[in-house]
Amino acid sequence: METVGLKDLKARLSELVNRCRTGEHVIITDRGQEVAMLAPLSDSRQAALAMRSSGKASWNGGKPKGLRGIRARGGSVAQTVINDRR
Repeated sequence: METVGLKDLKARLSELVNRCRTGEHVIITDRGQEVAMLAPLSDSRQAALAMRSSGKASWNGGKPKGLRGIRARGGSVAQTVINDRR
């Protein structure tokens, strides 16, 4: 895992992104303090992108239709928390 400063990141961004494609992680620092990490896509994200590009899945960015939330028996969750605190 390599550590690079912001100035170096700007100069070598393409190279560092290519290294992430091979599985490496890069820690990004600002004035010596770690602030972010450049990492490869997770396996689940890659699988979702593959399904989307093959036409097996699609997503317009919205919530799935038909879901109405969770229904629970008894009192409200808020009231249950209040009662448990007593």
